[in-house]
Amino acid sequence: MQQYLQLCQHILNNGHKKEDRTGTGTISVFGYQMRFNLQEGFPLVTTKRLAFRTLIASELLWFLKGDTNVRTLIAERNYIWNEWAFEKWVKSSEYMGPDMTNFGLRAAQDEAFANVLEEQMQLFNERMLADEAFAAKYGDLGPVYGKQWRSWPAANGETIDQIANVIEQINKNPDSRRLIVTAWNPAEVDEMALPPCHTFFQFYVADGKLSCQLYQRSADVFLGVPFNIASYALLTHLIANECGLEVGEFVHTLGDAHIYSNHIEQVKEQLTREPRALPTLHITEGKSIFDMTVADIKVEGYDPHPSIKAPIAV
Repeated sequence: MQQYLQLCQHILNNGHKKEDRTGTGTISVFGYQMRFNLQEGFPLVTTKRLAFRTLIASELLWFLKGDTNVRTLIAERNYIWNEWAFEKWVKSSEYMGPDMTNFGLRAAQDEAFANVLEEQMQLFNERMLADEAFAAKYGDLGPVYGKQWRSWPAANGETIDQIANVIEQINKNPDSRRLIVTAWNPAEVDEMALPPCHTFFQFYVADGKLSCQLYQRSADVFLGVPFNIASYALLTHLIANECGLEVGEFVHTLGDAHIYSNHIEQVKEQLTREPRALPTLHITEGKSIFDMTVADIKVEGYDPHPSIKAPIAV
């Protein structure tokens, strides 16, 4: 995973200081590309531990099922999208708990508040699972990735299943230059809890191998990008498995690639660590991508350095 570490170092060396919507501040570069040969191992960052099956695999399967409610993820102990649903809850007139204004930034700076936030988040998770009406109201994130991938709203009132369509086209016309899925829907961006960061991806078939290129408009390099790399490498494997192909490359093209100001020390710590051998991915062969569960996906030989914690900018 030297490509990822080189990106981190490139931003530290060449990044521009920029403000952002969260108020945290970043150092940022514009336009960067990494290439990963998926034949050489599964690109799961080894300089810190990532929860592959709990977070990465379950989130991708959530997208592929067209789901947009965090209740499904919480049931699988995946809390990666919780901050955005929790923010909707604490900003509502029904919330009567402690003041949660700017909870992400405050938790990073105030240990006592971080404990209060953890307690409130736990209560939120419990209620999401126990109260279906509450989950429907506060757990839905709007028309985010899963909705756009599986139910893009067409002009005639029907919906378009982009994932099913691209699989059909790979099978029927693998040389097509239109093997594209997009999550960026300008008509619905304002209804989303978070506009798509990984905006669209394109497949390419050559020599019996499937490659994928992702364009990511906004890339949180310390927290988000390692997950994005693994998620789209996994997606490439799943689509290749569905279409009877081998895997080729995952090409990751970044727009605004940034390190948040409160992640800089964590990035520097990660850069002191030596990358280890990449793990191997195993998925259930012959099973439809639409029927996959987390139990069908596993990595072997993953021996990373310990995890490094950092706050999420919401």
